[in-house]
Amino acid sequence: MTGEFILETRDLTKEFKGFTAVDRVNLKVRRGSIHALIGPNGAGKTTVFNLLTKFLAPTSGGILYKGQDITAEAPGHVAQKGIIRSFQISAVFPNLTVLENVRVALQRKLGTSFHFWQSEKTLDQLNSRAMELLEQVDLTQFAALTAGELPYGRKRALEIATTLAMDPELMLLDEPTQGMGHEDVGRVVELIRKVAANRTVLMVEHNMSVVANLSSTITVLQRGAVLAEGPYETVSKDPRVLEAYVGSEDAHG
Repeated sequence: MTGEFILETRDLTKEFKGFTAVDRVNLKVRRGSIHALIGPNGAGKTTVFNLLTKFLAPTSGGILYKGQDITAEAPGHVAQKGIIRSFQISAVFPNLTVLENVRVALQRKLGTSFHFWQSEKTLDQLNSRAMELLEQVDLTQFAALTAGELPYGRKRALEIATTLAMDPELMLLDEPTQGMGHEDVGRVVELIRKVAANRTVLMVEHNMSVVANLSSTITVLQRGAVLAEGPYETVSKDPRVLEAYVGSEDAHG
């Protein structure tokens, strides 16, 4: 049923010079859900994200978004259709203020990035929308700070705000809590829950408590292939999943 799944991959495969990084992956991301993609290092998670956002072309297989085949689409077209990857477009500008960062993302959405002669009124409209987005991610009080001055966890919140500015229908979050302390992780988890209320989220995440807390469905990759899929309770008890994680820990010392 097309309507139930916003994103599907069919035998998605990517080979690099004889090495299979993604091996016949069949993903089905349910509309309105938070779906996690997990797996040990080198499992192919980032490659899957790069294939979905068209930064890489698949060797074989297909990608369907809202029932349409987007396998051959250019990255810009995919973004226009509503698939936005956090940290792909944001890469926060450290010398701009927090407000200006969100405004740049809003201008990209409007297609007025280079219209510097636009009237001030256009920017005023963008300012009020930018402040709404900052409020959503609890950054209003930092609006006038330059982004470079923000603490690490707040930078991640700003990246999520700039992603939201692009009005995504499907939001791809790549390691949203990586490198964060406990307090920041808690804040970002609540933020993801909030922004996922009226959209679909697919995330790559290493932190298992974050995955357990947020995701309705988890797909586990190992060596580029799907090892297991289901809710956290099921996946976390799967002996193959436990073996994959323990085995990879041993392998990496």
